[in-house]
Amino acid sequence: LKQVGYLKSKKGDDTLSLRIGVKGGGCSGLSYVLGLEANSTEKDEVFNIEGLSVFIDRKSLTFISGLNLDYTTKNLLEGGWQFTNPNAQKSCGCGTSFTPK
Repeated sequence: LKQVGYLKSKKGDDTLSLRIGVKGGGCSGLSYVLGLEANSTEKDEVFNIEGLSVFIDRKSLTFISGLNLDYTTKNLLEGGWQFTNPNAQKSCGCGTSFTPK
């Protein structure tokens, strides 16, 4: 949540919400998509996580239900978004794409 707050402040819009989704591609089949958006669509499920609105389209939700998303600053090589997805059969080395079960 801290990193999302930081990104919202950089954009100068504290009303933005986090969008999480997947798209075809990447080295394992599906790639994660993250972004900040002002509004949800009729195709979205909207979640409130500790005061943060999160939009996930229903199609993506099938592949990422139960996803744990974290941001780490371990070091320059391993820092960034970390995805732990119970629906992933395998993930690529960089951790930004996965093969669904």
